[in-house]
Amino acid sequence: MNQIRPHPLWLGHAGEGEAFRRLFDLGVEAVVQLSAEEPPLPLPRDLILCHFPLIDGIGNRPALLSLAVETTAALVRARTPTLICCGAGMSRSPAVAAAALSLAYGGPPEQWLKSVAEHHPSDVSPGLWEEVRAVLVSPRPA
Repeated sequence: MNQIRPHPLWLGHAGEGEAFRRLFDLGVEAVVQLSAEEPPLPLPRDLILCHFPLIDGIGNRPALLSLAVETTAALVRARTPTLICCGAGMSRSPAVAAAALSLAYGGPPEQWLKSVAEHHPSDVSPGLWEEVRAVLVSPRPA
């Protein structure tokens, strides 16, 4: 699990989402879980859990992907200490983190993805990244 400094945002794999004692030690208050293949994490009721069943590649519903990015951006803007996790923690987590940071603070998502990759090992699926970029440019209802 790695922090995307200076933000109260950590990225990790599915197993790290289950390490709730470590999450409490880090001050994490919310977990954004992005794996379709994993069951929802069994977290204590003190932690916020947002589960978005995304696949690592093409074929995600745009509305679900948009909701994952916008929810994460809202947590980032509120400076809520958050862990984003997926199966291996190297594709969906960095992609959604970069998109959320772009939405929250502005700037190109590619630049944010580069920044995220400087803090956390990343191997983002090209198809997933295209879907993420597409939801950032599509109009959202007011």
